[in-house]
Amino acid sequence: MGLLERLAPHLPYVRRYARALTGNQAAGDAYVRASLEALAAGEASLPPQLTPRVALYRVFHMIWGTTGAKLEASSLQGFEGEDAARRLLRIPPRSRQAFLLTALEGFNASEAGQILEASPDEIERLIKTAQTEIDAELATRVLIIEDEPVIASDIEALVRELGHEVLDVAATRTEALEAVGRATPGLVLADIQLADGSSGIDAVKDILGRFDVPVIFITAFPERLLTGERPEPTFLITKPFQPETVKAAIGQALFFHPTRAKAAA
Repeated sequence: MGLLERLAPHLPYVRRYARALTGNQAAGDAYVRASLEALAAGEASLPPQLTPRVALYRVFHMIWGTTGAKLEASSLQGFEGEDAARRLLRIPPRSRQAFLLTALEGFNASEAGQILEASPDEIERLIKTAQTEIDAELATRVLIIEDEPVIASDIEALVRELGHEVLDVAATRTEALEAVGRATPGLVLADIQLADGSSGIDAVKDILGRFDVPVIFITAFPERLLTGERPEPTFLITKPFQPETVKAAIGQALFFHPTRAKAAA
């Protein structure tokens, strides 16, 4: 099996991770592209003792370590308002990486340790550091666009557990637009396929035409949005999801958004 065939199933997810890590689609994709170019040129290789997925993330972090300073600096140039660079400095890079690898990407502490070349105990300490910093920084009003009542209820509980207010739970595009007509959200969590056959993507486009808010998409088919052929979401949750995945995505979306606008009380 060739290199591309071995890595193909994992590329959409390492791209998702890179975007969440940098808070920027272009910068995240640049990291992944640099990693693949290094592998193709023989400048890097997949450690044979690791699974292909873990090995790919390991190579990604090697590239991060050698070119990350330049790429990350460029990724911050578009951030304004509350200054994402200042917020980033509050969380050590390795803590942010460990947090995302486990909470967003689903690696266990041992696998994350293989990627970051750290012990499982160190990974746990890094995760706690990141979570403490993120939770202390953020609070906003959340619109949930989800047509499955059980899933909507689970998301609502998680949102409240993180200290956020739930603006509304909308099951259709129309309900979503009615909700933002009543109050401004600070974050949108959106399913893609809604109850009446309408599209969560269209609902989000309508909302973004009126407000500058971070958006997290939720779908059972992430590969449909991570194709590289059109603008893609920076933050994406795959169904079925783990509670920690939702918490991580919410924290990262709010953390990196340029304005992190909060709805007025």
